[in-house]
Amino acid sequence: MSKTEEIRSALQTAFDPRELEVVDDSESHRGHGGYREGGETHYNLRIRSAAFKGQSRIARHRAVHAALGPDLIGRIHALALDLDV
Repeated sequence: MSKTEEIRSALQTAFDPRELEVVDDSESHRGHGGYREGGETHYNLRIRSAAFKGQSRIARHRAVHAALGPDLIGRIHALALDLDV
């Protein structure tokens, strides 16, 4: 399973989002720190989920990191998050 699929699966399970976009943006970071050939190093995530209701921006970010877990987070260089209810 690719990292993209792992991310999508973990977030779908944790947040049951009404909208979930997982974009591998690695190629636009070629030559920058953390880039590796083959991609799957830099991601943009857009999630819309009722699970975020009442949570601060920081709490939402922490929830996403917890859902992905330390192993998967450790294999990603950059993660841009757009999170809302």
